[in-house]
Amino acid sequence: MDFSNDEHLDVCQNIEVGLKAQYELHEDLTDTLCVFALEAAKTAVKQHFGFARNEKVTPHPLAQGIIAWCVGVGEERVGKVNDLTLKDYLNRVDKIKRSVKRHSSQGQRAYYEFIKDYL
Repeated sequence: MDFSNDEHLDVCQNIEVGLKAQYELHEDLTDTLCVFALEAAKTAVKQHFGFARNEKVTPHPLAQGIIAWCVGVGEERVGKVNDLTLKDYLNRVDKIKRSVKRHSSQGQRAYYEFIKDYL
């Protein structure tokens, strides 16, 4: 599943809007920290839906905006739009995370440089 044939591409775009906002709000947010925050966001989303109770979510201040955004998008979309399941949503977060990793090889904020003109 890539971005061109994803039936939930709009969910990916919703997530990316929040990432762009966090990159613009925090000049010291790097792609590495973004990946870390997305992984923590997956745990927070699971907790929001009653799972992963024993897992911890990072208190890192630069991760909090990304985590909150992802939980909000999940709350808004899971089970309500086009039969998006929790698993589907977490797969989209992983897809975005892989994209951040892929672009990070080109610089500390290369993912932001990639998405900023598209969103």
